[in-house]
Amino acid sequence: MYDVNTRKRALALVAQGRSLNSVSRETGISHAAIRSWQNRLKPLPRMVTPPPGPPTDEVSYAYLLGLYLGDGCISSHTRGTGYYLRIACADAWPGLIEACTAAMRAVNPAGNAYRVQAHGYVSVAGYYPHWPYLFPQHGPGKKHERRIALEPWQQAIVDTYPWEFIRGLIHSDGCRITNWTTRLIGGERKRYEYPRYFFTNLSGDITRLFTDTLDHVGVAWKQANARNISVARKASVALMDAHVGPKH
Repeated sequence: MYDVNTRKRALALVAQGRSLNSVSRETGISHAAIRSWQNRLKPLPRMVTPPPGPPTDEVSYAYLLGLYLGDGCISSHTRGTGYYLRIACADAWPGLIEACTAAMRAVNPAGNAYRVQAHGYVSVAGYYPHWPYLFPQHGPGKKHERRIALEPWQQAIVDTYPWEFIRGLIHSDGCRITNWTTRLIGGERKRYEYPRYFFTNLSGDITRLFTDTLDHVGVAWKQANARNISVARKASVALMDAHVGPKH
C-alpha cells in the first residue's frame, strides 16, 4: 500500500513525460501500480453511439427522475463499457423499493434492475450504456455543489406528469408527518393533529424544480427554513394525499 503523497509524486513524474520504467526505477513502485493509478484518473468514456431517444415510458421516467435527483447517482463500469444507475432506498419503506425497481426496469431499455443490500438501505441498480443521456444532470461532485437544470425534453415530461415527478422527490427527500398542537376551548385544553408534507434538499436548483412543479399543480407551499419546504394548508395536503401519499 502506498500513501497519497507517494501516488501523487509518481503520477506527477509520469505527467512530465517520463516513462513508466524510469518512474518505477526512481520510486521503487511497480509498473502495474502506477498504471492502475493512471486508469483511475481517466475521464468517463464517451458514448460511441447515441441512444435511440427519450424514454418511452414517460410516467415511470418522471417518477425515477425525482428519485434520482434526491437519492440517485450514476457511475461508470470498471471496464469503461457503460454506466450504472443507483438509487438508495431506506429499508423502512419496502413499497418504495418495489416502486423504484419497477420504474427503473420500465425506463431502462435493457429492462434490468437489481437490489444490493447495504446497512439500513437497499441500492436499486441497473446497467445501461446511456444513463448519462437519460439523466444529463449527472456530473462530477455532489449535486448541491453544481448547477442542476432540466433539458427541454425532460421539462416537457415533468409538465405532462407533474405528480409522478413530485412523488419521486417526496419518496427520496420528503416525508408526510402529523403535527399537533393544543388549544384552550371552554376552559379545557384539547389536542389537535394535522398532517404536513416536508421536502428537504441541499440543492437550491432541485428545491426550485420541486416548488415550480408544486405551483404547476396548484399546491401551496412555504419555505420553512433554508433547507425545508413545507406543505401544510388543508386543501394542498389533500391534493398531496390524493396523488402522492405517505411512503410505505
